[in-house]
Amino acid sequence: MTELRRFWKTIHHDQQGAVSLETILIIGAIALPVLIFLIKVGWPKIKDYFDRGLDELKQEADAAKT
Repeated sequence: MTELRRFWKTIHHDQQGAVSLETILIIGAIALPVLIFLIKVGWPKIKDYFDRGLDELKQEADAAKT
């Protein structure tokens, strides 16, 4: 039982990796709203761009067949 208690005490007091975890959380807090904004605003524009390109490709393929 004392070994388990010593193990948990060592893990609890160990600060190694705390800075990395905080940095990841900060980056996530910044990146998540940016990603949501890009999906809400940018995705329709990107989709329209690719849809137009696909339509042009189909038209050119149909023109090449005839």
